[in-house]
Amino acid sequence: MALADHLPHSRVARARILHVWLALALILVSLFSLTVGATNVTLGPALWKITTGEALTRMEAIVLWDIRMPRLILGLLVGAALAVGGAVMQGLFRNPLADPGLVGVSAGAGLGAISAIVLAGLAPLWLSRIAGDQLVPIAAFLGGWASTILLYRVSTRRGRTSVATMLLAGIALGALAGALSGILVYLSDDRQLRDLTFWGLGSLGGASWAKVVAAGPIIALALIAACTLGRGLNGLALGEATAAHIGLHVQRVKGLAILTVAAATGAAVAVSGGIGFIGIVVPHLLRLCSGPDHRPLLINAALLGALLLVLADVIARVIIAPAELPIGIVTAVLGAPVFLWILLRQRGMVDL
Repeated sequence: MALADHLPHSRVARARILHVWLALALILVSLFSLTVGATNVTLGPALWKITTGEALTRMEAIVLWDIRMPRLILGLLVGAALAVGGAVMQGLFRNPLADPGLVGVSAGAGLGAISAIVLAGLAPLWLSRIAGDQLVPIAAFLGGWASTILLYRVSTRRGRTSVATMLLAGIALGALAGALSGILVYLSDDRQLRDLTFWGLGSLGGASWAKVVAAGPIIALALIAACTLGRGLNGLALGEATAAHIGLHVQRVKGLAILTVAAATGAAVAVSGGIGFIGIVVPHLLRLCSGPDHRPLLINAALLGALLLVLADVIARVIIAPAELPIGIVTAVLGAPVFLWILLRQRGMVDL
């Protein structure tokens, strides 16, 4: 009995310690991200100039403030959004290998972006002038939301949402979005194909303050909403019937979880393109470290997701400098071996 009482406290302590270490690591990696790049502008001399009252050169101001800073903030937001979205999806489906792309949100956002790239010439002139460079992110976000609304309507009947129906419908919608995207890719020209390839592999190269302002509030609100889902996801882990008996409003938790994942993932995919493995690997690694309690897990997922994506972005910038590697390639190279290790570990547990 004493051991059983001790284990939860031990997990809570490990989770809190992990909060601190992840936060410190995130600060260090963020500072490092502002320092490295294709140019020789570094953060240390720039901070020294600021503290001594000396003005920054034009190049230093542009590189640090207009290029690296929005890229860093966007990387923090996107990494946190993908990791928390994965943690929520895994809690909702009670499956450690679930992912936001499982329900078609990423595919819907991708279809919206591909449509904007290929069909941009057919858009009204007034719309192109208003949207400008934000046409692709706006279309991707609307595509993600449209797929979510359609998915929710298909899987909800008489006010109750079926998780199993949602899973199957998400797979079907993802396949449909993939087919429509394939048609648009087939119709695209060489320039559009290059844009589609680079966007599909994921990148923070187009980061700007406009994208931070557009996606930041949506992702921030989604992350705040996700942090309120910890108790509900813990209850769903016991099964929907048991969760309802202990006083949990199951339908409200499921609805908020779906909308949260849609907002976070849709906004993230809209500004960064397709970036894989963050949403599926981060939550599972954290469960191995600090247990299955979603209350600390969601916070740690945001920290670790942001940390890994910023680190991957640094690698993408410096590995073939002055050129830039798509960040989706880096996350795949880093995440695929970890994902295989997770699968082999689970297989070993089953065999035992």
